[in-house]
Amino acid sequence: MTAHRDSTPQDQAPRPPHQVLDGTDIARVITRIAHEIVERAKGAEDVVLLGIHTRGVHLARRLHGRLAQITGREIPLGTLDITMYRDDLRLKPARALEHTEIPPGGIDGKLVVLVDDVLFSGRTIRAALDALNDIGRPRAVQLAVLVDRGHRELPIRADYVGKNLPTSLREAVQVRLSDSDGVDAVLVGDRDFTAASRSALTEQGAQAAKPTEPHLPE
Repeated sequence: MTAHRDSTPQDQAPRPPHQVLDGTDIARVITRIAHEIVERAKGAEDVVLLGIHTRGVHLARRLHGRLAQITGREIPLGTLDITMYRDDLRLKPARALEHTEIPPGGIDGKLVVLVDDVLFSGRTIRAALDALNDIGRPRAVQLAVLVDRGHRELPIRADYVGKNLPTSLREAVQVRLSDSDGVDAVLVGDRDFTAASRSALTEQGAQAAKPTEPHLPE
């Protein structure tokens, strides 16, 4: 008779994140997406890039640089804040508003390529489309993302994908970019581990911020 092995706390411990893309991978992905945009847009003559805050803006700037190298032209680049268009505003803490910046030529009649880091439920992109509707009327809208992790809740798909990354709902995808995080990487790990790590960092920061008792000479 085979003995049944009980689960131990260690068995149930959330897994730490592991790296699935490094800086070289991310650079290669951006170059590939840039070439795909030029091919599909037949030279990208009427393309406008709009990065979704925050990491989507960093990725859009990098994509903008690659497109300039490929086409020899400056592709219009802007940023898009979707904060007030989100459908979870009442469910989450207040967010600071970011800056929406539309290129001088506007977006009317243009091919707008939205740029974001991770495509998940699709709700962020729905909010971005609502924000675009208040800004102008593009000829068409396409979506470029660094990672598509699946689990869509709305009928939205990306036109340009850096990496399709099948995940479970218990996992979290972390995109780190040197512009804001000091390093380029994409990590995947258990959501509980990520939440616990952030909680610990917050607590450490709070402890560090507490005033200390003055040291009296002995």
